[in-house]
Amino acid sequence: MNKEHKAMNRSILIIFFCSVLLMGCSKATPDEPKDYFTQWNSCAALTALQEYVQDVTNPSSRNYIKPEDRIATFDMDGTFVGELYPTYFEYNLLEYRVLDDPAYKDTAPQDVRETAQEIRDFVRSGAKLPDHFDMKHAQAAAKAYAGMTIAEFDSYVKAYAAKPANGFTGMTYGQSFYKPMLEVFDYLEANGFTYYVVSGSDRFICRALVEAIGIAPNRVIGMDVKLESTGQGDEAGVNHTFGKEEDLIRTDELIIKNLKTNKVLQISQEIGKIPVLSFGNSGGDSAMHNYCLSNSLKSAVFMLIADDPDRDHANREKALSLSEQWRAAGYHVISMRDDFKTIYGDNVKKTAFTF
Repeated sequence: MNKEHKAMNRSILIIFFCSVLLMGCSKATPDEPKDYFTQWNSCAALTALQEYVQDVTNPSSRNYIKPEDRIATFDMDGTFVGELYPTYFEYNLLEYRVLDDPAYKDTAPQDVRETAQEIRDFVRSGAKLPDHFDMKHAQAAAKAYAGMTIAEFDSYVKAYAAKPANGFTGMTYGQSFYKPMLEVFDYLEANGFTYYVVSGSDRFICRALVEAIGIAPNRVIGMDVKLESTGQGDEAGVNHTFGKEEDLIRTDELIIKNLKTNKVLQISQEIGKIPVLSFGNSGGDSAMHNYCLSNSLKSAVFMLIADDPDRDHANREKALSLSEQWRAAGYHVISMRDDFKTIYGDNVKKTAFTF
């Protein structure tokens, strides 16, 4: 081999080893932990969550939980999706459907119209909603969307979700996720947890909203109405064979409003395991939390309080009162004001409601 070839080979080797060194330097060390919580301030609730997860995922811990038993349940409205614009998404949607949608408003039944008007009076003038309004709304909503196919209803929800969120700039209803809570999803998934949305809102509304953040439809539990096929007619489903040309439509028959103990019943029916982690924001979630705490495996539950009147339309005094109640029940409390660096994102600003 002549000198020229030897010099060329040495140059190639030098370039190769330099490339390897540079590639090694550019990579994070294997032991360097990922920071999942960039949108959180240091706080007791976050510390409690991290310590819990580190404990139950440690094979050497007496509290170790196998991956198949690492079940977490999350309420939706007010827990990781906004509910103060000026009320729940599904309430806003029904009000629009019945009182403003030109394709439906003139045909709405009187009782449905009355329910929608009660929502409008509540959000515009502060009128008190009737007792047990959650059930009244559920029954009205069943009627208001009856006859829609599953695909039509999904499109209807998403079209409304694309509207600017009332009381905010820089955000649509469909973008109203609490950024810090989305980081909790990522953290739990990275640590072998399976999480479910367990909401009082309509199951198909929830599915339409959480699709944007990658939550699969089969991990959503919510309020349910009876479905039927387009060719079924008056026949019971057990007597009818679904045809390839048929579709599924919503009926006006309410099956279940998924609140309080109904959440527990639905978790048992659909998941088949008691969760070890539970996240909520209201008394409607206490039954789900208590079910979680009944687990023989180590468990933990968290309640968010809407105590930030500067970045959200929140009642701080009410929220602080609730926080005392939640702590007394053994729940960890997450303060949106103190614990979240941002709620919806720094580009989103609270504004006055428009009507």
